[in-house]
Amino acid sequence: MRRLLVAISAALAVAALVAGLALGVGKEGEVNNKNFEYAIGLWGDVPYSDIQATVGVPNLIGDMNRQTLEFTVNDGDLKAGSGPCTDDVYTRALTYFASLDAPAMFTPGDNDWTDCDRVAGVNSLERLDFERRLFFSTPYSFGKHPVKQDVQSEPACLGVAGPTACVENRRWTTKKVTYATVNVQGSCNNLCDTAPNAAEWAARNAANIAWLEDTFTEAKAEGSAAVMIIGQADLGFDGSDATRAPLRNPRTLAQTDGQPDGFQAFMAAFRDLTVAYGKPVVYVHGDSHYFRMDKPLQDSLGRRVENFTRVETFGDHQENGLNDVHWLKVLVNPQSREVFAFQPQIVPGNRVAVPAP
Repeated sequence: MRRLLVAISAALAVAALVAGLALGVGKEGEVNNKNFEYAIGLWGDVPYSDIQATVGVPNLIGDMNRQTLEFTVNDGDLKAGSGPCTDDVYTRALTYFASLDAPAMFTPGDNDWTDCDRVAGVNSLERLDFERRLFFSTPYSFGKHPVKQDVQSEPACLGVAGPTACVENRRWTTKKVTYATVNVQGSCNNLCDTAPNAAEWAARNAANIAWLEDTFTEAKAEGSAAVMIIGQADLGFDGSDATRAPLRNPRTLAQTDGQPDGFQAFMAAFRDLTVAYGKPVVYVHGDSHYFRMDKPLQDSLGRRVENFTRVETFGDHQENGLNDVHWLKVLVNPQSREVFAFQPQIVPGNRVAVPAP
């Protein structure tokens, strides 16, 4: 009997070892059960305070670097909307991006440029031009292991001196999934707030729609299993959330709250492209600082567009504690039906209501 027990124990040990090898253990004990091929990190709308800048964001970056990520994307807003738009705000963000182990991508937010008009003597287009020079002067991402991206060259956007390339719009395909950033902004997409600019909006809106069309064409050509689009603006998809987003008719996508509508044409194109594509499509944004995942997009008959998912990343919530700074991990499996699975990551060092166990 003892020999039998020893044999059984040995067999169990071998089975456990084989299972362990099959699972694999990644950074900081994370288990890779092969239900996903790779993971990415999404974040944005921070820092909005000194403690977020010196403690919260470094903690978040450290947490990302302790995990195995294919790349990360920041969906904009490098500071509070009414804060200064001085050069050091942007160079500080560049330092953050450079410290990420994985390739790091970024798309501008309204606080970074459109809202800079709130500061006397500051020109929002000049700030966008500065971002284009600082962040987007090469076709490569940030991070310790940068990767090359496709860059939009036409049609032109606008800068202080006139037409200029929309170099902030980027695209890359990773293991059969196509990703793209678009410069779509809160504050009515630059049609409201302190100094709206309809000409700038019109040029950039046309460029964004063209970039969407190119991205879906590229995804089809590549045989991609899914598409993820990352922007800053909470577009508002229906009339349910006046506290956080523009109100609109979900069938026509026309805004109904009396504010200038900087999004309808973009959303209509996005919807048509999503329906025609058929496979999973995700729109990632920040802007209203309310972490959520839902399926709010309807077609013109009021039917849910089933292959579309909206994801909003975490953002500043100083009212919940001075250091409420977290990120979203996305598990990607191009072989699975939905392709993406989402895991909110509460950074242990940034917990404010319930201490880390």
